[in-house]
Amino acid sequence: MYLPIKRALDILLVLLTAPLWLPLMAFLAVLVKATSPGPVLFKQKRYGQNRQFFMIYKFRSMHTSAPKDVPTHLLQNPAALITPIGRFLRKSSLDELPQLINILKGDLSLVGPRPALWNQDDLIAEREKYGANAIPVGLTGLAQVSGRDELPLEEKAAYDGEYVRRMGLFFDAYILMRTVFGVFLSRGVSEGGPKK
Repeated sequence: MYLPIKRALDILLVLLTAPLWLPLMAFLAVLVKATSPGPVLFKQKRYGQNRQFFMIYKFRSMHTSAPKDVPTHLLQNPAALITPIGRFLRKSSLDELPQLINILKGDLSLVGPRPALWNQDDLIAEREKYGANAIPVGLTGLAQVSGRDELPLEEKAAYDGEYVRRMGLFFDAYILMRTVFGVFLSRGVSEGGPKK
């Protein structure tokens, strides 16, 4: 079974890269704190594997007045709520860096369907059709490297289903490599939400 191997590799890769991401996290934490009032980390309730809830960590990229449980694309004017450093964090995906802690805790895998918000029952229902709720959620996933924010909900769920069918060591490595390139190019990041 691949899942125990996947978990062991998650822990190994996160620990081996700690000398790189720990100093970066410390630097970004200082920037977040220095540029806007409020906590450094943003915590949000998400669906994990088998629909179990957990709290996901991100660097706070919005003002504290922003609604906490509304997807960004459903906000009327999300750009007005994002802090100056938050724009950079979101565009570079560095706001997701604290989720490496979630991986060490066992909440997340490096690769898997992105965890849905606790109130995104429509996405959870779509994923159920493909068995995608039964596997570990991920820091990145096939849907993220195939369009990310630009994808409609049904297409995201279909990509998650494809990941369920193809999940394995080499496919995970392929998605991680595509994620690195996508982050550098800021592909698929759209504060306005998915295209209709």
